Amino acid sequence: MSRSRQALSRPRSEARPGRVRPPDLSVVVPLRNERPSLSELYGQIRRACEAARLRFEAVFVDDGSTDGSFEVLESLHRRDRRVRAIQFRKNAGKSEALSAGFSAASGRLIVTMDADLQDDPAEIPALVRRIDEGYDLVSGWKKERRDPLSKRIPSRFFNGVTSLVSGLAIHDFNCGLKIYRSEVAKSLPIYGELHRYIPALAKWEGFRVDELPVHHRPRKYGKSKYGPSRFLYGFLDLLTVMFLSRYTRRPLHLFGTAGLIAAVAGAGILAYLVVLRIAKVSYLSNRPILFFGVLLLLLGIQFVSIGLLGEMIARANAPNRSYAVRRVLGD
Repeated sequence: MSRSRQALSRPRSEARPGRVRPPDLSVVVPLRNERPSLSELYGQIRRACEAARLRFEAVFVDDGSTDGSFEVLESLHRRDRRVRAIQFRKNAGKSEALSAGFSAASGRLIVTMDADLQDDPAEIPALVRRIDEGYDLVSGWKKERRDPLSKRIPSRFFNGVTSLVSGLAIHDFNCGLKIYRSEVAKSLPIYGELHRYIPALAKWEGFRVDELPVHHRPRKYGKSKYGPSRFLYGFLDLLTVMFLSRYTRRPLHLFGTAGLIAAVAGAGILAYLVVLRIAKVSYLSNRPILFFGVLLLLLGIQFVSIGLLGEMIARANAPNRSYAVRRVLGD
């Protein structure tokens, strides 16, 4: 056997003798204008991981900071090569920052947390233990949340609606502190504002999701980057997630159902009016309901047509495989 074929036949971990093993854990931290907290946060991450004997790396994603946050990250990297950093040219959003961090992470497990020190890195060992019980994603639950009432009440309502719609019974979808198996984080489509629904996306993809109560701390530096508008956008994004996860490959199920309901209702109204006209009970010219029936019938036909066109587009762009494989036995 040639040397090149011998190299190919080795397991990946043995392909290059002396190669540094990948870390057990990647801690991904999206941030924007969090300069005062970064050194303290990394110190807490390092102490928590070292105490648990976890080989780790910290991947900071600077989402367009303007306060010198990246200079702090450069200083941390010079002192400790376990610190890695990605800098965006401009603010792209938390979903894009998480996506970049997931792509760069090399650990078997990936932990995400916010950079404002409200998420406690001391919870990392407990999250690792919980995911080792057989889960694919464990989301933190800020059971005793250290935020003002103006944020807690809308958040509770938002989480309740999301849980009801998604069918996933957890309390805190948007907690920044989560742990994932690497294959989960790298397979989920995270863009726009979909980071709020990561547990729901994972559940709809067939991954096993759980939650764990975690310690939540008051904000020490700066102020929140999110305003009231995030709740409005959040519900619009929930509709997006539902459509993408349930109807992307079967759009006729959504548009066709609405279309058939409208068409049947319109046809029923028109049939009723025709019967009245045949029986000479009333004339159609003075019945406004006639226009309503015609409108429903046309809308129904249009919805069904949109669904059929969507089916054609989905079929034309369908990938070769549309399912996720959990295990493979043998070659």
